[in-house]
Amino acid sequence: MIIFRYLCRELLSATFAVCIVLLLVLISGRFVKYLANAVAGNLEPGVIFAVIGYRIPGFLELTLPLAFFLAVLLSFGRLYVENEMSVLKACGVSEAQLLGYTSVVAVVLALAVGWLSLSVSPSGLAKAETIFAAQEEKTELDKITPKKFYGLRGDKGVTYAENVNEQQELENVFLAVTAGSAETFDSRLVLVIAERGRQQKTEDGSDRYLVLDRGYRVEGIPGSPEYQITQFAEYGSRLEPPSGIVEDLEINALPTAELIGSADIRHQAALQWRLSIPFMVLIVTLMAVPLSRTGPRQGRYAKVLPAVMLYFAYLVMLNGLRGALESGSVPIGVTLMPVHLLFLMIAALLLSWNKIKAAWGRRMAAGSDNHAEVV
Repeated sequence: MIIFRYLCRELLSATFAVCIVLLLVLISGRFVKYLANAVAGNLEPGVIFAVIGYRIPGFLELTLPLAFFLAVLLSFGRLYVENEMSVLKACGVSEAQLLGYTSVVAVVLALAVGWLSLSVSPSGLAKAETIFAAQEEKTELDKITPKKFYGLRGDKGVTYAENVNEQQELENVFLAVTAGSAETFDSRLVLVIAERGRQQKTEDGSDRYLVLDRGYRVEGIPGSPEYQITQFAEYGSRLEPPSGIVEDLEINALPTAELIGSADIRHQAALQWRLSIPFMVLIVTLMAVPLSRTGPRQGRYAKVLPAVMLYFAYLVMLNGLRGALESGSVPIGVTLMPVHLLFLMIAALLLSWNKIKAAWGRRMAAGSDNHAEVV
């Protein structure tokens, strides 16, 4: 029991440390992406942290298997390098017992990952999708506060309002948009000044316009004496729709109960993926224990790189098969099990590698002896 507690402490502390690092990497990359959308006006800055918070269970679902895999490699690698593993074996702790102790921790983590994959992560993604959908409904005009300039989407120009009344109408509006395009070297600029402005949708709701009342439109090239002034009673400028903020979360955000029994191939593939992650934790544990065998002169990091490459090969093959199932190029009845079985066989080979080498060595030695006797 003392050895079990010692190994659990080593594994869980290393798992926690590696998971935090991986989580920070994922969160920082996602934060940069969302921040770029906020700068472009496609996403309100205030919702960035809420979206990231809802995405954290999904990040944990992916980082925990890799974190535990690396934790086994690093922790057991240190035990081998510092000869603690030799002491444990001298005290009667076999590799089978070591694998059993590790498997207990792996089962607990697999259950946690299964809970995240089947319940918590889809719920968080659904809430994030709700936020993205709400952002789609908003335009630049929904974010305007009086006496501030706001950039229009697509770098089309800027708008300004001196006041916003209770009906969300703009008063004393200034609008500057580019009329030409960089491809044609057309640098025409349009300035519009109006008494009032409001947002208006088309009948089908596909497009939105900023409709201005009673004002002037000035079009020309900056620095050129040639320009055109037009007085209008009503003027409309199309607002660019948001782009690049909505992620493909629709299927991943569905509750697991909806995926069970669904006839949609993509739903069945998504369900198999959610069930695969806990199995992956168990299989990579079986691979990590033999891969952590390290000689004192090799160092604890000797096998980390090939082990990580093997892990990512596992993940890439799972993703590739999932894509093939979703596209219909592979029958859905094949499931993701072939990949799991392949790496389970690799794990079995790694676990028995020492016995295979010993048996081969004895066979070669016996063959050499027989050859010597014949001679």
